Amino acid sequence: MNGANVELKEEVWKNFGGEPHIFLATAEAGQPRVRPVTLIRLHDKLFVATGSSDAKTKQIKQNPRTEFCLLLEKSGRKGTIRTECEAQIVEDKDVKADVYNNVSFAKEFWTSSEDPNYALIELQPTSFEYMKPGSVQSVKMKL
Repeated sequence: MNGANVELKEEVWKNFGGEPHIFLATAEAGQPRVRPVTLIRLHDKLFVATGSSDAKTKQIKQNPRTEFCLLLEKSGRKGTIRTECEAQIVEDKDVKADVYNNVSFAKEFWTSSEDPNYALIELQPTSFEYMKPGSVQSVKMKL
């Protein structure tokens, strides 16, 4: 990755802190399904905590290709980050516990990291499309 791409990737990743709300797209029988979720960035990995029986969990098991969109705003100007991902359901108990214990809202929905209703999805980005706030041009980058 050249220097400009490294700087661009770092600029994009700075926007993923603080548990932002994103729009996550999955597919069900060829039909896109989009919903708002909270993005979790921990140890430079991206996660979504959700219910184990939720539709998105079932859809990711069938098709791990996902995309999310983060809306940006800076000084009244809008932008976006679209991120293509390969998603996977996390089975590692230590990773699930680490995320559970570091997420502000987890205890509102699940009793512990071993709650059978708690599922953790890791989103592994494969590309970004970044439109800086105030810009009309987006920049695409494969990872």
